[in-house]
Amino acid sequence: TLRRRETLEAALVRSGLERPDASVVIGLLRGAIDMRRLTPGERLLVTRDAAEAVIGVTYLRSPIERYELSRAEGGWTLEAVRVPVETRIALVSGRLEDSLFASMDRLGEGAALTAAFVSLFEWDFDFAADALPGDRFRLLVEKRFGEDHFLGYGEILVAQYRSAERAPLTTVSFADGQGRAAYYDASGRSVKKMFLRAPLDFTRITSGFSHARLHPILGGVRPHLAIDYGAPTGTPVRAVADGTVVASGWSGGNGISVTIRHARSYETMYNHLSASTVRVGERVRQRAIIGRVGATGLATGPHLDYRVKK
Repeated sequence: TLRRRETLEAALVRSGLERPDASVVIGLLRGAIDMRRLTPGERLLVTRDAAEAVIGVTYLRSPIERYELSRAEGGWTLEAVRVPVETRIALVSGRLEDSLFASMDRLGEGAALTAAFVSLFEWDFDFAADALPGDRFRLLVEKRFGEDHFLGYGEILVAQYRSAERAPLTTVSFADGQGRAAYYDASGRSVKKMFLRAPLDFTRITSGFSHARLHPILGGVRPHLAIDYGAPTGTPVRAVADGTVVASGWSGGNGISVTIRHARSYETMYNHLSASTVRVGERVRQRAIIGRVGATGLATGPHLDYRVKK
């Protein structure tokens, strides 16, 4: 394994090659790959014969790409091997017991699939506020393999989420005549809407909208015209809709705050940030990162105070 601050030549010599052979191997590799992309942690497989003499070196670039160097009487030869990628359609289904992440993990699926699944429903369903134990989910997803080694996920083709008494949420991938793929619900309408249901990915609600809440710092009963999302400091905060930034910076008890004006006389406000990443007058797109969760201003801990006003 290539160590930190170690050259490829040093790694090969450490593995038993003579320096002249290491130079030949490096020269052959340089003609096939960009040597500047080598990074610590990459693997080289060195093969020896019964007499412990090095007879081969394999550079494992990725699960589907490797370079095999063999030593023969005439010197060293190089062969590039590309493993064909196979796409399989898999059914994933399960029941929510705690979080969607944990439920997917128990099925042997990765966090990337959970994130992709959540993103399909983020206009209609807030998994922090609305998900309940017993909810059911299922999807058809492309999985890519190379020599039976799992490489990653492709496109989710169909997905469905059933929660309590709600009508089931369904989304289907469909490509138009130009080959552009988009997602539609069971009635054929685009799943994309003006507003996302939540400004954060995977988090929890710590305080709801109320006209009479006991204030944790100032005391007394005061209105809390917002939803508080508890999340670690630095968690990205997203714009829930396209709009223009009308305020960005310190705002008294709100701490670092961002306000965005949207179409149809709507405004959204994001308070107690640790940092704002936008400036006044800037146009932002839905899902753009506009700040990071923090605990600035009158806050007892890191969270996002999120408000919508018409």
